[in-house]
Amino acid sequence: MGSFSLFHYLIVLVVLALLMAPYMLPGILALARKHPRKGAIIALNFFLGWSVLGWFGALVWALTTPNETAA
Repeated sequence: MGSFSLFHYLIVLVVLALLMAPYMLPGILALARKHPRKGAIIALNFFLGWSVLGWFGALVWALTTPNETAA
């Protein structure tokens, strides 16, 4: 009655992944775009993403194109 099968654990993992995807969207975008500061973007998103300002800051940073001519 109270035991979970492997199928139930798999369902829980899939639901958690679907719930975490929007939260981690800035980090996912930084990885997909091969942003040179992807580690910092992921850290900002992970630690400050719960605040709306931190999430939007990480999103804007992930969507910026770094200036390659800077010395």
